Amino acid sequence: MATREQMLERVRKALGQPPTGSVPTPLPPFDPTGVMPPLAPEDYQAKFQAEWEKVAGVTHRVASLEELEAVLQQILLELGTHSVVLSRNPLLAELHIADRLYSSGKFVTNWTRDPLRKEPLTLPEFNAASFQAKVGITGVEYVLAETGSLVLSSATEGAQIASLAPPVHVALYRRSQLVGTLDELLAKLPISARAGELTSGRSFVFITGTSRTADIEQILIRGVHGPGENHAILVEDSCR
Repeated sequence: MATREQMLERVRKALGQPPTGSVPTPLPPFDPTGVMPPLAPEDYQAKFQAEWEKVAGVTHRVASLEELEAVLQQILLELGTHSVVLSRNPLLAELHIADRLYSSGKFVTNWTRDPLRKEPLTLPEFNAASFQAKVGITGVEYVLAETGSLVLSSATEGAQIASLAPPVHVALYRRSQLVGTLDELLAKLPISARAGELTSGRSFVFITGTSRTADIEQILIRGVHGPGENHAILVEDSCR
């Protein structure tokens, strides 16, 4: 009868692995050439759009406030909803998104202002409003081109729940927020290297297309663990 070690040696041989005690052949140096070709800054937007659409994301580009309002109204019209929640991203305030939605008859819950009360919302109240809303509108910290991802931080958004709880998420961004690679992105994130020193915006969310799972019967389903529809709107600098 074969011993345990003899049986394991047979398994190693069948798998094409070296026998016990042999010196493994070192792996050759990794050459990334051709695996992830370098991106030129002028190609960031096209690359992001291509990758974002591969994972069922929807892209838009607007060059004026009128175009932006038309895109937002079209999204809300197709959903047949008046319930919207906004993060505190400064781009939303700069573009007066809340006022534009209020004036068109939408019910908007803003992280910094609730139309039915004067005092600011507490975090639990904002969380509850986000789960009740049909659409969440946020900005972003960065847009990662190589993977087609949106990057949101708690420092800028206040709470990323507006991008996670509603069935539809809409994110606005400028060209200046595009980055090419993950390495470039990590170099920009304000992460403290000192023990005990707090990092501004300690929570980051990476969003790559719609929420999806195939846990049940290997059938792909979107929107189970988050938004089932994601829109990314490039707001050109001419739109102010």
